[in-house]
Amino acid sequence: MLPGMETAKRFFGEKTLQQLLRYLQTNPLKKLSNILELASKAALLSDHRDKIRTIRDAYNSNPAVKEFIRRIFTELDENVRYRLLFNYFVNASLIGVPKQHRLSAELGVSVPFTILIDPTSNCNLRCQGCWAGAYEKHHTLSFEEVDRIVSEAKELGIHFITMSGGEPLLWPHLLDLAQKHSDVAFMLYTNGTLIDAQMARRMREAGNISPAISLEGWRETTDRRRGKGVFDRVMAAMDHLKENGVAFGISVTVTRHNWEELFSDQFIDMIIEKGALYGWSFHYIPIGSNPDFDLMLTPEQREALVRRVRHIRTHKPIQIADFWNDGHLTGGCIAGGRRYFHINARGDVEPCAFVHFAVDTIFGKSLVEILQNPIFKAYQKRLPFSDNLLRPCPLIDVPEALREIVGESGAKETHPGAAAILEGEHARTMDRVAANWKQRADRIWEADTAKSQLAAES
Repeated sequence: MLPGMETAKRFFGEKTLQQLLRYLQTNPLKKLSNILELASKAALLSDHRDKIRTIRDAYNSNPAVKEFIRRIFTELDENVRYRLLFNYFVNASLIGVPKQHRLSAELGVSVPFTILIDPTSNCNLRCQGCWAGAYEKHHTLSFEEVDRIVSEAKELGIHFITMSGGEPLLWPHLLDLAQKHSDVAFMLYTNGTLIDAQMARRMREAGNISPAISLEGWRETTDRRRGKGVFDRVMAAMDHLKENGVAFGISVTVTRHNWEELFSDQFIDMIIEKGALYGWSFHYIPIGSNPDFDLMLTPEQREALVRRVRHIRTHKPIQIADFWNDGHLTGGCIAGGRRYFHINARGDVEPCAFVHFAVDTIFGKSLVEILQNPIFKAYQKRLPFSDNLLRPCPLIDVPEALREIVGESGAKETHPGAAAILEGEHARTMDRVAANWKQRADRIWEADTAKSQLAAES
């Protein structure tokens, strides 16, 4: 697409969205179904059309989905609602994804949907088991380097940037970056303790920042890992965000000890009442020099979580994503540059936030060159790692794949102890974990496949 055509398309997309939001402002629940019908016909990619139709059908048949839409129109500030919707659905999806696909074909390598950047490894908390504490010293990326990556990302059609750390709100340039790149949606994985009334107001004014706040469960569980008083500070942060109409969610690390607490009706209802619109579920991953395999979900618990998250998505006005159990929705693992990759605060280019190996850094290389690096190629040629998409991950589900990727690409660990998972007793333990899950996952996959075939025939 020529630059002028893309600019025109984005301009008309923005004008169209402005008109649609004005149209929906009064009685959005009644009008949205017709708009989704029109959008399904106007989408450029068949994949987009299918997804829009799925949303339309869910909206028309499911009260929880309607309530979720109502929350977007009644709880969010007008600037936040407009800026995030435009950046995510128009810039990142309707315009960005077709451009990513076209450039992927031209470049011979995947162009991802998003990039996860750690602008700093520094953090104001010292949570038990967090990999940020494994780094010997803290690193920080300059504004110029992050700005360059975001600028080059937009040239490739990437308008959704995620940030983690460390604590991204300790990076002093965050709001300046969001203001400069007002055509990008930024999502932050944050501990939430630095979000006061002033910060919430600044996020509302920017309109294109959405924090995903970390929680371990209720007060006792959260404070046990994160420090005394953290839960109450997070609750206060959520109140500030809701009062300012900022779109936010939660991010949870799921272990065999807290999974029922995190996904109980009481906890989910509480975070909805607080204003959270979405949640990211991360299974505990045993990485670093002293991984604790006893924190990993058992196969029985992981199966129960499959069912529980699916239930929440259809019965609660919130959207929850479970990366390890949602491979059927994403076509398998999204990492390794396929749909995302990770840049740590030292500038190392990693396939995933949990796969701490690299052969390249961002320094002195364009984003196009970075996407061509050997570990991404080794990763992508093996995707999906299993035909059973409930086993998407090369770290905990198909660990022999990660060993092959690291060996083939010559990747090195990005902090001391990261390679412990590749050999010795840790590797043998991971193989046993993967084998145990495979037995149960295969039964679930076969049952789900049979159910889908039955539904298609009826």
